[in-house]
Amino acid sequence: MSVQKKVKRVTTHVLSEMKLKGEKISMLTAYDFSMAQIIDNAGIDVILVGDSASNVMAGNETTLPITLDQMIYHGASVVRGVDRALVVVDLPFGSYQGNSKEALCSAIRIMKETSADAVKLEGGREVVESVTRILSAGIPGIPIMGHLGLTPQSIHKFGTYVVRAQEDAEAKKLIEDAHLLEEAGCFAIVLEKIPAKLAAQVAKELTIPIIGIGAGGGVDGQVLVIHDMLGINQEFSPRFLRRYHNLYAEMTGAVGNYINDVKSGNFPNEREQY
Repeated sequence: MSVQKKVKRVTTHVLSEMKLKGEKISMLTAYDFSMAQIIDNAGIDVILVGDSASNVMAGNETTLPITLDQMIYHGASVVRGVDRALVVVDLPFGSYQGNSKEALCSAIRIMKETSADAVKLEGGREVVESVTRILSAGIPGIPIMGHLGLTPQSIHKFGTYVVRAQEDAEAKKLIEDAHLLEEAGCFAIVLEKIPAKLAAQVAKELTIPIIGIGAGGGVDGQVLVIHDMLGINQEFSPRFLRRYHNLYAEMTGAVGNYINDVKSGNFPNEREQY
């Protein structure tokens, strides 16, 4: 009789303990069952079902077109492949901004229909009402991760993906927004593409974990898009991206070999037939 090893799930409490111990948090995106299973088995702490699925899965130029239904589809697919990691699903553009009631409904749908562990939304003071409503509605089990700095859903407002919060006024607002999100009840915050010194200051001032992407090494953890990190996506090459593999080249080579074998009649061979 085989005894299955019990896997200790990563929870928001575990992330808080990791920060207290000074243990860095690892986080990657995933959008489907197979990829989620691979990175979960590898030991990742947090899996983000990002609205970046709009870019890397659907081929859109921005994250704006992806819908709540599509995020739920990707979220449910990921959750089915995960035993250990904390799974966070992005609330997509238009599902929470400016309407706290809609924000609550969107968060409830994600949690009910995906069985994810948390949701993530972008913005500071502008979304605090939505954060508060989601967390105080008497519906248990909707932890919220915040997102400040470069917020891709606001691309049309800023008009560019350059580093954010370089000027004193914007840096001051980011710090204030981070405190507001913590006070409202967010369990963690992603800081994207801001000066490393500023990110380190936020991580030091706040008690909740701060996850960086292009925010330097002074934060509590790091997140990357899996397609960028594995080198599947070749067009995106910001300074903060470290490619750990070149799957684009490997996959192109493998497909080329398959094509050649089919064309030459080498596949299938005698051992590969019934």
